[in-house]
Amino acid sequence: MALESLQQQFKTLRLSETAEYLPDLIRQAELEDWTYRGFLKELASYELKKREEKQIERHLKWAAFPAHTTLEMYQLKEQQTLSQKQMNQLSELTWIDQLYNLVLLGPAGVGKTHLATALGIEAIYQGYKVMFIPMEELIRTLKAEEITRKAQIKMKRIREANLVIIDDLMFMAMDAREANLFFHLINELHDKASIILTSNKGPSDWGDLLGDQGITTAILDRILHRVEVIQFREEDSYRMKNRTSIFKEESVQN
Repeated sequence: MALESLQQQFKTLRLSETAEYLPDLIRQAELEDWTYRGFLKELASYELKKREEKQIERHLKWAAFPAHTTLEMYQLKEQQTLSQKQMNQLSELTWIDQLYNLVLLGPAGVGKTHLATALGIEAIYQGYKVMFIPMEELIRTLKAEEITRKAQIKMKRIREANLVIIDDLMFMAMDAREANLFFHLINELHDKASIILTSNKGPSDWGDLLGDQGITTAILDRILHRVEVIQFREEDSYRMKNRTSIFKEESVQN
């Protein structure tokens, strides 16, 4: 009963994980003759570990990645753009602390979204707050922010993130209001967070889609202030190299 009472006190103190583990911890302490200090150290370490695991799980959920694709799963040998040394530099994530942006350019299938997601997941495991959002959804959310609580929560998380990943930038043309909302978000994130942008169109084409040269220049000025641009080539397409055919011996082209 004394143990159950102690467990309840731990739960009242919001140490639920430790409360569940307490019987095993006490048993191990008795078997190994831990000191009081050693016991308290193990107790605190266990609680901190569980809190960190829960925080990572929560941040992964909030980030809303399209898939759980990690850096270990990224097929570096399938493309010719990035070297192993460059990939190592990206995965160290020092560029986030330096507030650098990444712009990943190239046709569909070259792994832009995979790389962006993998870097985002790694960032969460290293303690950063990350948000992933497709461009189309971002515009919808910005427009709905004044109306819905759901949009307000999402935009709050985006503004508080250390890394914001915007996928398929310039996939769709924007009207004047949409372009203005997007500019104000980029302006808010400037010097506060790093941004990863993926796009199949280069910055020289963004003006046509934004529809306002002044806004385009202002956005580029903030994004390209500190940036690494990675241009993938069509021959880097993982999907094309690993496609399957309904024909056994001959392709459609043959």
